[in-house]
Amino acid sequence: MSPSLTLALLAASTAGAVFSGWRGARPPDLSKGPRMMPWRFIMLVAGALTFLLLIHLATVLSGRTFPTPY
Repeated sequence: MSPSLTLALLAASTAGAVFSGWRGARPPDLSKGPRMMPWRFIMLVAGALTFLLLIHLATVLSGRTFPTPY
């Protein structure tokens, strides 16, 4: 995967994590009914993807691979 694609995915996943965190932190509006989107879970998944993309970007830019246990 190219560094430009990695940076684009990194920006999208970071934006998704921030947006989901904002939506998940809002107080529930009981007049509209229950929330149908699991915003906190989406935030966790987007945050994990952001972390993995940061690791991938570090390996792509450094030119080295991290040691594998096998």
